[in-house]
Amino acid sequence: MKKNYLFGLLVAAAFTTQAQQDCSNGRYVDEIFPNITTTSDIQYGANLNLNGSNVNLLLDLYEPTGDAETNRPVIIFIHGGSFVGGSKTGNDVVPLAQAFAKRGFVTASISYRLGILLSGDIEKNATEAVMRATQDTRAAVRFFRKSVDTEGNPYNIDDTKIFLAGVSAGGFNALHLAYLDEASEIPAIVDQNTPGLSGGIEGESGSAGYSSLATAIVNIAGALGDVNWMQAGDTPVLSLHGDQDGTVPFGTDLIYLGGLFEIMEVDGSSTIHSQAETLGLTHCFKPHFGADHVPHVGNADYLDTTINYMSQWLSTFTCGGTDYCYDYATMSIKEYGQFDVSIYPNPASDRITIESGEKLKKIRISDLSGKVVCELTTSGNSTLIDMGELQSGPYFIHLETESGNVRLEKLMKL
Repeated sequence: MKKNYLFGLLVAAAFTTQAQQDCSNGRYVDEIFPNITTTSDIQYGANLNLNGSNVNLLLDLYEPTGDAETNRPVIIFIHGGSFVGGSKTGNDVVPLAQAFAKRGFVTASISYRLGILLSGDIEKNATEAVMRATQDTRAAVRFFRKSVDTEGNPYNIDDTKIFLAGVSAGGFNALHLAYLDEASEIPAIVDQNTPGLSGGIEGESGSAGYSSLATAIVNIAGALGDVNWMQAGDTPVLSLHGDQDGTVPFGTDLIYLGGLFEIMEVDGSSTIHSQAETLGLTHCFKPHFGADHVPHVGNADYLDTTINYMSQWLSTFTCGGTDYCYDYATMSIKEYGQFDVSIYPNPASDRITIESGEKLKKIRISDLSGKVVCELTTSGNSTLIDMGELQSGPYFIHLETESGNVRLEKLMKL
């Protein structure tokens, strides 16, 4: 029987969809267009930056060359850079934007306001930087909806299907747009009277009056200020994150600016996944075990894996269906092995036995927040582990063999 080794069980949830696209001939899943057309520096808005100067907000648009379709979904890509750097032309977002344009999407890579004041209250300053960036991202969503309403749909889009895909700081943007969606959730330390921060949740970066809601989001190595902002029925989310990320926490932990300035505690992808499961929110989670921050940058295997997970996720909302989560990992990364494993008893109250078809090298047990609660090296095909001191609840067992294969299993502690 084929097993799904995807970390994080997708909880089926009722989800209202709009009319679906024509996905015949592999459109929106496979690269069916050999070439793309890029239009650079389209202005989608403007606002005041940290220093009070006006900043024009720009995007680069990617479209499949020769496409006759006039009703295409949009993916807005949001670059990383710790809210102090990065670019809409960066290699964290451009390869993804190009890959999905070749699949038939209209894709855009946006700029947004950067800058964090390093004097005074660093937590306040960083939170306001996230707020500015998220307001700009909302303006980008509104820009596309306004273009349909008032400009005759110049980009040939379906404005009921606008997706966000953010990398690192861009992942923060996508997550905060999706879940920091009530005025009461704006952190009290944010001074909304500061020029460039007015306008509440929506902000004043452009295209006022149009909806900034996204159909679904992709979070690549980002984090959320507080998972309690998430509610049942909120925006669906796919998260991809390295469990050895030294820049943005995989679970819940402190985040630092440049590795020097302690900012605040944030909730990373593993904690977001746990909260989504608790709420029954439509979601998927793809951890990259053993990987650091944004491993798809400069690594063809991780880039391929990221594209595959995103393709499955986005095509489901675009084309219909309920199979949101991709269940295959690029084998050259050796994230999942095909060796036989038996863990018993499961559920367990005290001790468990792990028997493997290959000789084991390392065993790591983590809770849903990503915290490692047990780690040991071993040799042989059978290991006995005492679980008696662990709290009741679900855990994940990460197994690595001497040959380098890796496998993940789920365990319930009684």
